[in-house]
Order: sequence, then C-alpha cells, then structure tokens
Amino acid sequence: MATLTQTRVPTTVNPFRRSFEIIRADLGAYFVLNAIYYGLVILGMIYVTYFDPGLQTTLLQAAGKAFTEGPLSALGSAYDGGQVISAIVLTFLVNLFLGTLIEISVPALIIPFSGLLMGLLRASLWGLLLAPTTPNLAGPMIPHSLTLLIEGQAYVLAMLAVYIQGKAFIWPAAYGQIGHLRGYVEGLRRTGGIYVLVTLALAVAAIYEALEVIFLAPLLR
Repeated sequence: MATLTQTRVPTTVNPFRRSFEIIRADLGAYFVLNAIYYGLVILGMIYVTYFDPGLQTTLLQAAGKAFTEGPLSALGSAYDGGQVISAIVLTFLVNLFLGTLIEISVPALIIPFSGLLMGLLRASLWGLLLAPTTPNLAGPMIPHSLTLLIEGQAYVLAMLAVYIQGKAFIWPAAYGQIGHLRGYVEGLRRTGGIYVLVTLALAVAAIYEALEVIFLAPLLR
C-alpha cells in the first residue's frame, strides 16, 4: 500500500501551537505568498507614483464614497466621529467577515485556489490607494505602514489557508488522506487552525489602526 504521510498532520491541542505547525508544514508556500503579496503592494505604489497618479485620485474618491454611503458608512462615521471602540469593533468585523472570509476563503471552498486571486487583487489595490504620492499621504503613511504589515499578514495567512484547502482537495495524499472528500475535510480543519492567527492579527490591526487613524494620522498631515 502506498505511503500517505508526506505532510504530518498537526495533533497538538494548543490552538496557537497547532496553527504554527500547520504553517510549518507548508512553510515554502507561506514565504512565497508573503513575497508576492507585499511585492504587489510595493509595485502598485511604484506604478501609481511614477506612471499614473490620476488612478490613485479616482480610487481614493471611490473609496471615500464607499465609506460614506452603503454598508460601510457606519465604519466611516465611527472614524470621522472619533469613536474609538466602534471603529475598532467595526474594523475588525469588516476585515474578518467581508475582507477575509467572504472575499478570500468562501470562494475557495467552491472553486479551489480561487480566493488567491482576491487576495492578490487586494494587495494591488492597497499599493495603488496608499502610495505616498503627496505630502498629505506621505506623513500618515509612516505609522500606517504598520497597519499594512499586520493586516496584510492576516490576508497572507488566509491565502495560505486557501492554498492548503485546494491542495488537500486535489492532492489529498499530501496530507495523509485517501480520497478527495477526506482531503477537503482535512483542508477545512487546517483552515480553521490558521484562522486562529488570522483572527488575532486582524484584532491587533484593528486596535492599532483605529488609534493611529483617529489620533496620530491627523498630526502628520
């Protein structure tokens, strides 16, 4: 009988330790996704700074409209009104459910690997939107870079979960499983393990972003 233990299945009951074991099992993919994600952010910033500054203006106007009208208006109002707790909670919920689960993870449960495209699109848009092309943007981007790093890491981890989900379904033997259904379930288990860190990263990012945008960024404009 063929050996089906190419990638060890994490068994520890500590959720954080298990999360790191899951990442360690696909460490190469994790590093590649980090390089691609943050690389796209940088490339987007370079493009809009040197080749098409007008694109950033258009995107910023669209983003501003999104936070004043529709479902995201409550989040925009929380930031405009200096409501720190509301801003933290709403930022966390929007990023977790809309930015991560709905846009990245759920599509990949239907079409393997599809959530990777949304993650890469988000990275590109970040670069285009947040490039420090003017003094008004350059100052606030100094502290906001940490937000990009922490929140971006959550999206990288969500993309890693998408990669693992697709890999487990298509090549179940890679995770010691027989059959695509068992591979799919194993992918879900590992996705759940990674989401422990995704949730933690988004919580930390939401706290920092709310404090940074409400209190620090206005001083640097």
